[in-house]
Amino acid sequence: MDGARIPRVDERILDRRGLDLLIDVLRGRGYRVVGPTASDTAIVLGELESGADLPAGWGVETGPGRYRLHRRGDDAVFAHSSGPRSWKQYLHPPRRQLWSTDRDGPWEPPVVDETPYAFVGVHGCDLAAIAVLRRVLCPDPDGDTPTARRFRSLFVVAAHCTEPGGVCFCASMGTGPAAGPGYDLALTELLDDHGHRFLVDVGTEAGAAVLGDVECRVAEADDVDRARRAVADAARHMGRHMPDTDLRGLLRRARDADVWEDVADRCLTCGNCTMVCPTCFCTTTEDTTDLTGEHAERWQHWSSCFELDFSHLHGGDVRTSGESRYRQWMSHKLGTWFDQFGSSGCVGCGRCIDWCPVGIDITEEAARLSELLPAWGQDDR
Repeated sequence: MDGARIPRVDERILDRRGLDLLIDVLRGRGYRVVGPTASDTAIVLGELESGADLPAGWGVETGPGRYRLHRRGDDAVFAHSSGPRSWKQYLHPPRRQLWSTDRDGPWEPPVVDETPYAFVGVHGCDLAAIAVLRRVLCPDPDGDTPTARRFRSLFVVAAHCTEPGGVCFCASMGTGPAAGPGYDLALTELLDDHGHRFLVDVGTEAGAAVLGDVECRVAEADDVDRARRAVADAARHMGRHMPDTDLRGLLRRARDADVWEDVADRCLTCGNCTMVCPTCFCTTTEDTTDLTGEHAERWQHWSSCFELDFSHLHGGDVRTSGESRYRQWMSHKLGTWFDQFGSSGCVGCGRCIDWCPVGIDITEEAARLSELLPAWGQDDR
């Protein structure tokens, strides 16, 4: 992913066996290859030992508070929308040790596994999320930290989306269905009377080098046209869309809107939305000791702005109501994230809608606020 951009390279075609070989080549180059796999109930991310681990023939049905795995009528491997896990778990682990020490002993940093990752099947929304996490977690991308090194060594095989799910809204966030910049290789899956194959776009020199070890052929114009049309058609079949308005200004003026109270009546403040979100990055730390008190460790783990003590300051908690916590999450994600990091914190993957137990839909709540906008006058920027 950190490889230099290269001049335009003619698109290539991989057949299904070629995709399996691509995974073998990446493993042979020392990468830990991660991609989608089918569990009993969902498409999840896991380490791929071979192309046989990909979810061939599996699709998903999604909706607010609903996610169902089902068998397809073909052997497509990337024709599914985002599952409950995101690539964040590998770049920003849910739990990691910061240090350990013994009584009267030195401070010991943790042992870090530096095996580079290769991600296979990254949709456009998640590729955008990886870019967001890089900006947030690596203010110095050339720094000598485990996180910065992890991002620099990352190899990405993107998958242009051709079948968006029922809660997807990446098109209205500008993050898909075509994967944007940041990939080493990008695949568009084609499965028709001409066979099962993948159009390959090369994004970096590293991608070109890997593809050079895989048997493939130059793509014909018809294959390129079919692939581009499939991705363009996906943009017209999004299950959701974010309202086309100034969300930053809208949320600045919406602090006292009745919408928040209505959402709070439904919200369980469980934090599912932040746990499945591919860009939420908040953490907290905890110190542990053994029973003798001779050994101590500090661990970092994911946290959520929906936790009651997340905003705790000396003297008490700042956001004690579900109303204020949901408002904080949505206002940060769609508004103040721009001020901090220069982009939206939402990439339109729809996971927060899928995995909300009561089916709260961020696009519906934004639309409700947008309908109230005329009553609040002009943006006060």
